Amino acid sequence: MGAVSLGQFLTLFGWFSITVVLVFLLLIARFYQRFAGEKTFYEFFLIPIVLFGVAAVRYSSIDQMAGDAIADLLLAAGGLALIVLCVFLYWMMTRNR
Repeated sequence: MGAVSLGQFLTLFGWFSITVVLVFLLLIARFYQRFAGEKTFYEFFLIPIVLFGVAAVRYSSIDQMAGDAIADLLLAAGGLALIVLCVFLYWMMTRNR
């Protein structure tokens, strides 16, 4: 097993940074569900975390920052899921206000 390249380190570090933000969003959705009594589906925030993680591992395994079709599709699916979840959470928290 060789040394970790800078590209691999930055890819995985970026994923951990994004995961911290997504866990924070998950906790906001869980807090709102508990105290407002409305279903926010906060568990689904794990989907983008997993998709981004698999893409980061794939990019790290090939030591490449972009250009892999499978990892690009995983990132796109994770981004789309995150957009849908954030818009839904925003709508839940701001409707009737």
